[in-house]
Amino acid sequence: MSTMPTLDTPVTLTISPDGGIDGRSRRYEKFLGDMAGVYRDAEAWQAAVSARGADELVYWVDDHRYQEGPGALIVGTSTLLPGRIGDEFAVTRGHLHAIADRAELYHCLSGHGVMLLETVDGQSMAVELTPGKAVNVPGHWIHRSVNVGDEPFVTLFCYAADAGQDYALIADAGGMKSLVVADGDGWMLTPNPDHTGYRKA
Repeated sequence: MSTMPTLDTPVTLTISPDGGIDGRSRRYEKFLGDMAGVYRDAEAWQAAVSARGADELVYWVDDHRYQEGPGALIVGTSTLLPGRIGDEFAVTRGHLHAIADRAELYHCLSGHGVMLLETVDGQSMAVELTPGKAVNVPGHWIHRSVNVGDEPFVTLFCYAADAGQDYALIADAGGMKSLVVADGDGWMLTPNPDHTGYRKA
């Protein structure tokens, strides 16, 4: 005689356009001192650490997960504070999912940002995000949030709970293929001369 599986209980979450989730499962934070090797201009990063301190908050992530494994979703917010290191705008570390075919949705709640997107075979693009705009990132695309505005860039994200993250892929390649840098009052993409290509995921 079969029995019904134990079901998870639906959860109500309060999501703030200023960043953060009331009812989150966890929060993790990244500080300026954690960003070694993320920006191309290591001297500018070190100068920023010396001037502002290694414990200056750069971004934080709140997420909620109700279960693990296939079929479950993780919902969260990413809040990336404004700033620049050299000519580069503030960024998250970026990642490819450890299960590379897993997709992810990002919806901008506030601020002005860019989702920098690349594939291991050399495709590269940038999607500009402002409140109400979203990007559906397919599997096999590396993705990194960039704050090109002067306010916190807050996105709501959702992805499969079994996806995982591969952060080393970018570091091993000498950074992403493209950099998002200041261009007058705006931004532009410029090639990263240190990029050596991605290993096959």
